[in-house]
Amino acid sequence: MEAKKEVQVTITPASSNGPGKVSEDEFYSILKTISPGTNFRSALDNAVKVGKGALIAVESDSLLQILDGGFRVNCRFTPQRLSELVKMDGAIILSKDMKRINHANVLLTPDSKIKTHETGTRHKAAERTAKQTGTLVIAISERKHDIHLFYKNIKYHVRNTEELLRKASTYVQMLEKQRELFDMYVDKLNRLELRNYHSLNQAVSVIQKGKLIQRMSEDLKKYIFELGTEGLILKIRMKEIVTGVEKETNLVVKDYSLLDPKKSKVLLDELSYDEILDHGKILQILSSDSANNNLNVKGWRVLSRTSLSEAEIAKLLKDKGSLGATIHSNIQSYAHILGEDKAKKFKDEIERIKLNP
Repeated sequence: MEAKKEVQVTITPASSNGPGKVSEDEFYSILKTISPGTNFRSALDNAVKVGKGALIAVESDSLLQILDGGFRVNCRFTPQRLSELVKMDGAIILSKDMKRINHANVLLTPDSKIKTHETGTRHKAAERTAKQTGTLVIAISERKHDIHLFYKNIKYHVRNTEELLRKASTYVQMLEKQRELFDMYVDKLNRLELRNYHSLNQAVSVIQKGKLIQRMSEDLKKYIFELGTEGLILKIRMKEIVTGVEKETNLVVKDYSLLDPKKSKVLLDELSYDEILDHGKILQILSSDSANNNLNVKGWRVLSRTSLSEAEIAKLLKDKGSLGATIHSNIQSYAHILGEDKAKKFKDEIERIKLNP
């Protein structure tokens, strides 16, 4: 099973005694709790409209140990009730399932030795509390009316719905343009490879666009998760745009990498935006240079468009040595590897690919 990714939004390291890093799924589940359309988001938006600062924390066993003062409320959570309670100075404590308001006007007393990059008293308390207890803490700025989410070692700026929709829509438009370029580069690579021309520069262009689309879609995914039901249409459109990109990109890496393709893929996944756009950096990861332009094409990507299994493709390429030798052979030369019926079907598929690269 593939390991869960760690979210790249950490802005300050966790304290040595604090909670560990946050997985991608865990972070997205937190974003869902504050997405537009939820009661909690309505409560946060109402609190901003009130014009008061606020500190809201979700109860945990370790949180109870740093509460001081205040009073017990123990009532069902509603956006209206929370809006009234934020008019007080202290923190509001919600139950673990966020369905009840347990305490109000509470003072949070986290360890003052925990490192924080915040300047305001409310935000310092929020960051230290999240780091020390590992729970969700929301801080609303009285002056700027900003909402910030603190969870374990993460700080995240909660944007309003209009801003989220605007940014997400911009990302979708950018992705659409990048997908057009990706398809154009793939089409050109198809035509070159079917002539058995090892075009390293064209392969790098495909890899760059493919990785750029993957990286941009990961950023867009955060906005869509935060939008909740408001982002459903954008989510569907994003899936349409990115379909097949990762598979196609990985097959290009497999064809052109002189290293272990899995190792090359790992290195490519770690690149920043600037490094993805660096042609030389991609070449370095593929362990290639311009002198390799005349090498034979391996052929994994093109042959994967047929009905052959990965094992059958491997046998063909081992026998023929290159894509060119494979696709220009006759049916009889395939039969001893694939059998007569499958060899005939494969030959027909190759002819269709040649006609429609």
